Amino acid sequence: MTLALPANLKTELAERGITLAAVAAGVGVDRGAISRLFNRGIWPARDAAGLAERLSAWLAERGISLEKTKAPKRGNAAGPVVAQVETENQGDESMLLRKQSLTPVARQHFKVSRDPFAECREPADVFLSPDARYVREAMWSTVRHGGFLGVVGESGAGKTTLREELLERIARDEPSIIVCQPYVLAMEDKDTIGKTLRSHHIAECIVRNVAPLAPPRSSPDARFHQLHEVLRESARSGMRHTLLIEEAHCLPIPTLKHLKRYLELKDGMRPLLSIILIGQPELMVKLDERNPQVREVAQRIELVHLAPLDQNLPEYLRHRFQRFGLTLADVIDEGGIDAIRARLTPGGKQQRGGSMLYPLAVHNALAAAMNAAAEVGAPKVTRDFVVGGPA
Repeated sequence: MTLALPANLKTELAERGITLAAVAAGVGVDRGAISRLFNRGIWPARDAAGLAERLSAWLAERGISLEKTKAPKRGNAAGPVVAQVETENQGDESMLLRKQSLTPVARQHFKVSRDPFAECREPADVFLSPDARYVREAMWSTVRHGGFLGVVGESGAGKTTLREELLERIARDEPSIIVCQPYVLAMEDKDTIGKTLRSHHIAECIVRNVAPLAPPRSSPDARFHQLHEVLRESARSGMRHTLLIEEAHCLPIPTLKHLKRYLELKDGMRPLLSIILIGQPELMVKLDERNPQVREVAQRIELVHLAPLDQNLPEYLRHRFQRFGLTLADVIDEGGIDAIRARLTPGGKQQRGGSMLYPLAVHNALAAAMNAAAEVGAPKVTRDFVVGGPA
C-alpha cells in the first residue's frame, strides 16, 4: 500500500504550530529523513512501512490523517504528493541547474548576513583552484605579452568571474593596457535568431576604445585603415591592446576566421593586438582543427579549460564561508560535502568529463540543502539533506 502526503500537509502543520523537527522527534527518525519525505515525497529505504505506520498514528493523534493515493477527481484539482522509496541518485539533476537561494529562515538559522553564494564583489572573493590559477595566469600573460587565447568552461564554471578579476587586475597593476570588449548582449551565430558580431563591429569597438574622439570612417577600406593607424599610434605612445570577447561560442565562423587577420596587425614586427576568447565548450567544436574553414585559427589559438572543482571542493566551500566569518564545519559536515561531490558527479565516478562540480551547481545544491536543514532545525547540513535535493 503506497501512502501519500496530502499536498497541504506542511501548511496544516505550520498553522497548528507543529514543526518538522517535532514530527521527526515524534516518530523517532532523523530530521533529514523527515525533510526529504515532506519536501520531495521520498521515503527512507529502510523501514519505510514502519515509519509510515508511526507517522500515520502520530498525525492521527493530532487530527490529521494520511490516505491511500487517489487520482484527483478533476483535471485541475490538486492531488496528493505521492511518496516513493528512495534510491541512490534519485534526484533530478536538472533541478540543480535552477537558481536556489537561501531562505530568510536559513539565513537566520545559519547566522548569514548576506548570501555566501552571491557573485564575487572583490578579488579576495575569488577562489583559485590549481586549474583556475593556471587559466588566470594564462589570461594575464596574454594581455601583457600578446597572444591568442581561448578560455573554455561550462556554464557556471567561473569564466565571467575570472574576466572581471582580470579587468580589476589590469586597472590596478597595468593601466597601460587597453581592453576592447564588443557588446554581446544579443549576439548569436545566425542573424535569424539574434545579431551576429562581424569584423566591422570589432573594428568599430577597437577604434572607439583606443581613439574615442576619432570619428569612425564609413567605407570598409577606410575603416580598417583607421583601425591599423590608431593601434599603431597608441602602441608607439606606450599602450598595449587586448580584444576580449565573452560568449565567444556564439561567434559566427566568418568572424572567427577574420580574427587571425586582427592578430596579424603589426607595427613592423611588433604585434598590436592580443586576443582572448571566453566561451562554453561549443567554442571547441567550432575551432576543431579538422574544420578547414577555421584551420588557420585553430592552429594559432591556445585553448585552456576551467576544470570542475572535484577534489578542491572542501577548500572552495571553506573559502566562500570564511569570507562571511563562518566556519565550514558549522554549516556542513564531511558526509554532506561527500554527498555534494557524489551527487554532482554522475555515476559516482570522479572524472572531469562527466563532473558537474562547478561553482554554480555547488551553490544551488548546498543552498537547497541549507534551506531543508533550517526548516527542521538541524544544526548543520548532513548527507540526508543533500541527497534529498531541491524541493
